[in-house]
Amino acid sequence: MANRDSDKMTQYAVELEDTVHWDQEMSYGQYLDLERLLACQQPNSGQHDEMLFIVIHQVSELWLKQCLHEAHAAAEHIRENKLKPAFKMLSRIARIQEQMIHVWEVLVTMTPADYTCFRDSLGQSSGFQSYQYRELEFLLGNKNPRMVEVHRSHRQHYERLTQVLHEPSIYDISLQLLKRRGFDIPDSYVKRDWSQPYQPCAEVEQAWGEIYRHTDEHWDLYELAEKLVDTEYNFQKWRFSHMKTVERIIGYKRGTGGTAGVSYLAKALDLQFFPELWSVRTAM
Repeated sequence: MANRDSDKMTQYAVELEDTVHWDQEMSYGQYLDLERLLACQQPNSGQHDEMLFIVIHQVSELWLKQCLHEAHAAAEHIRENKLKPAFKMLSRIARIQEQMIHVWEVLVTMTPADYTCFRDSLGQSSGFQSYQYRELEFLLGNKNPRMVEVHRSHRQHYERLTQVLHEPSIYDISLQLLKRRGFDIPDSYVKRDWSQPYQPCAEVEQAWGEIYRHTDEHWDLYELAEKLVDTEYNFQKWRFSHMKTVERIIGYKRGTGGTAGVSYLAKALDLQFFPELWSVRTAM
């Protein structure tokens, strides 16, 4: 048996050598720019668990980058009434969100004692300062002009977030589509100051109710509604997992960036991106 396994490994190595062109112009590492990517993990404290903390947050930021890539493209397709490609993009966001939720399961292997050993090395840095997370919230509809001010000292991020703040969210764009399809959406909901928080509307709930009651007539809009619900559902699961992870590791201490920590994260669970898509379930 051992000789047979050895022969297989030898044959595999020969085939690999015949297949791979070692002198190729672009390697795997070059394509992914791995040297720069893997040089980005620079713990400050010398403590073992700080590496895990850095990697988890960097991976989350990469997933946020992909979510933004998908969400902006989905919004544009909805604007153009091209819903099928938007559905694929929204589904991909939901799957990415599942990966981001599982990340917290790795982080909770870190005990309060582990985190305390390097917490001071974080200084005033905080996930609250993530400009990608803020952009995604704005794009999904959680608009708050005050949140942009956190980034005023970083001109590029400040200008980008200000731009997204003043643009319609993916939900605003969806309501504009409903209006064009003949639903009675008030004019004040398809043309307004997009930087202000969205307020629930009875007419919007009635429009979604019509879609849900007659799915055979409005199947693509019905599917759009459910894709949006999937997105918010997973976002809320991510928020909840984040809150419980923070509670497990630091309890009710204040966050490193000066936030109220767990109590701040708990309040975020009350925020909704697409309120009528939830209230319509009670109204039906």
